[in-house]
Amino acid sequence: MATLSVWKFDDADGASGAEQVLLELQSKELIRVHDAAVVSWPSDAKKPKTRQLHNLTGVGALGGSFWGFLFGILFFVPLLGVAIGAAVGALSGSLADVGIDDSFIKRIREKVTPGTSALFLLSSDAVPDRVAEAFQGVRAELLETNLSRDDEDALRAAFAPE
Repeated sequence: MATLSVWKFDDADGASGAEQVLLELQSKELIRVHDAAVVSWPSDAKKPKTRQLHNLTGVGALGGSFWGFLFGILFFVPLLGVAIGAAVGALSGSLADVGIDDSFIKRIREKVTPGTSALFLLSSDAVPDRVAEAFQGVRAELLETNLSRDDEDALRAAFAPE
């Protein structure tokens, strides 16, 4: 079973720092990282900067189309207007089938705001106490949605490159 986790940091650079922690945890086999992306939102910016962490991704990566779609729903659709929002709303309904529902999206929108950053992580096989220990002292809030194997496969299929 994979977990899609969102770690929210109280500053625009916190998520980038967490990338190094993940590399260390993965090298020690304390977590298996399938895919990850960072959102950094400087306090003076109208929208966040996003990037996929290619150096962490492997065979199970979801890919840029998934992250682009998810970040579009989270951060850009509210700015585009009702007509485009309704069309994307219909598409985002399919995400609910894989554990990314409206309440998850609403929580992320409320928490990831100007002046913050977030690490989006698809992982499995974590050793929870060791991961928590590695992030001890880091000011971050963890929001997560657990995905079953079927949900993960459906998510991959929905965003597989054509």
